[in-house]
Amino acid sequence: MPFELCNAPATFRRCMLAIFTDMVEDIMECHFMVQEGIVLGHRVSKKGIEVDEAKVDVIEKLPPPTLVKAVRIFLGHAGFYRRFIKDFSKIANPLCKLLEKDQPFVFSDDCRLAFEELKKRLVTAPIIVAPN
Repeated sequence: MPFELCNAPATFRRCMLAIFTDMVEDIMECHFMVQEGIVLGHRVSKKGIEVDEAKVDVIEKLPPPTLVKAVRIFLGHAGFYRRFIKDFSKIANPLCKLLEKDQPFVFSDDCRLAFEELKKRLVTAPIIVAPN
């Protein structure tokens, strides 16, 4: 008789216990009758959909990048909203030049101005307004 058939009851019990444990954990993660919460970066409550101020504060307090990787991360985040930022490519051009191959990382005044302008546009309408 194969090993699996001999231990069928014990294996079945273990499977059922694992399934039951997962179900209990899933139920514990559910929140019924929640008054408000954050969904996709927006606060949803009985007042409607509002902008999460914590998200705005994080962007406003963001320090200038000191590494190429940090520039890439910032441009990636800002690029998600590029169609809502007029002249995005013109504004981001000095930062994009920092990403070119074999270029020394020199965060010039042009880069600083571009970084601050993109930050300003990321926290103003229509970028940060709640969806309709």
